[in-house]
Amino acid sequence: MSGLWSDFVANYPQLVAGLWVSVKLAFLTLILGVPGGLLLAVASLSRRRLARGVAISLVEIGRGTPALVMLQLVYYGSPVTMSGFLSAGISLALTTAAYTSEIIRGGLQAVPEGEIEAASALGMSRFDSLRDVIIPQGLRIAIPPLMGFCILMFQATSLAFTIAVPELMSQATSIANLNFRYLNLFVIAAVMYSIVTITSSALADRVERRLSSHI
Repeated sequence: MSGLWSDFVANYPQLVAGLWVSVKLAFLTLILGVPGGLLLAVASLSRRRLARGVAISLVEIGRGTPALVMLQLVYYGSPVTMSGFLSAGISLALTTAAYTSEIIRGGLQAVPEGEIEAASALGMSRFDSLRDVIIPQGLRIAIPPLMGFCILMFQATSLAFTIAVPELMSQATSIANLNFRYLNLFVIAAVMYSIVTITSSALADRVERRLSSHI
């Protein structure tokens, strides 16, 4: 145990810097991916066959492609030169959009039919119904599972070490390559990931209880 603590103290600045990169990468992923998931969810429920078909195809491709493969495709296959950080953010955002679209679509479909019929009876257009009735209520229903998925995507940022993004896993590996204390460094990294994950899970549970308190 003392060895773990001494390794953490000795490499604290580098490990914390890596954790901060992981947090920023997760933030970028969610900022790009969740709105993309909302667009795909709305399009998949569209009455227009072409829009619905395109959205469903993109969702299936995104869900069927492993996040690591998507990351390699964006980083090495993009015609535009991008940094590893931006490439990782875009690739993980694509995966996030595909998966969150299904979560959000479930929330939108859970909106009571009576609410939609009432909006139509008031003369609201399909767009106004989506904007003012369906999407706000559907997102409130989808928030708890969305927060759980966001935690998973924070953990998925560890894949970015494969394209030399200096996140937590990459930093732990770099340090271990120098002192050969791989087990200690990976245990420390796991604990740091767990602290963020457990804290986020507690926050998600609190939000879920708050949202369901009126039921």
